Amino acid sequence: MQHPARGSVTRRSLLVGIGAAGVGVTLAGCSAGSRGGSSSATTISFYLSKPEVIPYFQKLIAKYHREQDKVRVVMDSSSNVPADFVRNQPPDLGCWNYNFSVAEFVNHGALMDLGRTPQAQSINPDLWPLMKQTADYPGRTSAIPYSVMAASVIYNRDIFAKHEITVPTTWTGLTAACEKLRSAGVTPFFNTYADTWTIAQGPFDYSIGGMLDVPGFFADMKDEGTKVGKGSAVSFEKDFAEPMEHMVELDKYANKDAASRKYGDGNTAFAQGKGAMYMQGPWALSQIALTNPKMSLGTFPLPVTDDPKDLKVRVNVDLALWIPEASSKKEAALDFMAWLMQPRINDTYNDDNDGFGSRRDAPPPSNPTLAGMRKFYSSGAFYLGPSQLIPGSIPVANYAQAMMLGSSPSSQLRTLDNDWARYSIRVS
Repeated sequence: MQHPARGSVTRRSLLVGIGAAGVGVTLAGCSAGSRGGSSSATTISFYLSKPEVIPYFQKLIAKYHREQDKVRVVMDSSSNVPADFVRNQPPDLGCWNYNFSVAEFVNHGALMDLGRTPQAQSINPDLWPLMKQTADYPGRTSAIPYSVMAASVIYNRDIFAKHEITVPTTWTGLTAACEKLRSAGVTPFFNTYADTWTIAQGPFDYSIGGMLDVPGFFADMKDEGTKVGKGSAVSFEKDFAEPMEHMVELDKYANKDAASRKYGDGNTAFAQGKGAMYMQGPWALSQIALTNPKMSLGTFPLPVTDDPKDLKVRVNVDLALWIPEASSKKEAALDFMAWLMQPRINDTYNDDNDGFGSRRDAPPPSNPTLAGMRKFYSSGAFYLGPSQLIPGSIPVANYAQAMMLGSSPSSQLRTLDNDWARYSIRVS
């Protein structure tokens, strides 16, 4: 699942933030002696940041142990990884959501260059720009994408069919569909404003990504730096104005109690047919299925312009593999990394967890609900969520929530500009 938590912008606060994010996550592992492995085997530590898939990776590690006896893997999901880096005792292999939490390690050259490995050579070239957008160390491939999550509008096929609505590909088509649904007494969108991250990764990101060149905008913002604000060549207030107008306009088609509803409420209500559309990622599908396992669902990119060529899906690199320079067991870590990246392992993981593959030859996910995003992902029509490209010290999700609850978009975006300018002073 894509969560809102990201590291802070200064090294000290970033590391503290990452450490705090690990608190409360269950420790899980497979010890070297769990099946009487070879006494000469090299034991490596494997840090996994995604608690939802701990049981899944436990089974993978057990399978790896059955297939060879030279490397033993101990999985950890509770250690303070930043502190371990400071003590020069980092995990030998990391598997982490590729966002600001790992950016500090990349930017300081703390991760091994994996560029010459066969695994790096197998990656879909469309993904490398996304990796560099988040963090980059010149001349080095610091991490290998393992799984990509693509998110868009989830819709109830039965409701669409009942009211003879086709999947909209333009803004005009979307609003017309919403009007038709509302006239029939159906809530077009079920939204959950009480959890700020659901707004940030959903309406906020979808509206911006469907209208702007996200990489180009943030590259220009970095160049503008401390000058961002009134009169600057680019700014949030100026460039995000139209997308935010569309985002706020869609609120009139949302459930009236959206302000008090949280993520869990949304999953249950949508499963009960209380909305025709839901702006969530595939991580919500299993939760929806708990209430309505036979529900017929589909997906489509939110259209924010009247040109279907502008349609794109929001993505995030859900898991990426990396090896610290400080590891004394790089060879063993590379062996386990190579095993994890095998098509039979990597493809099965993504298919089982509704992820999109990162390799050139990775097949599309088989879940029919995700079919509406396949052609966009395969053609490179995707963007990193803008909320993921804003440093964690800037509460962008709170600003998005304020806009959805009635605050002036221009006022919130102006505050965002000021935050960015102050952030740029600290990192310049």
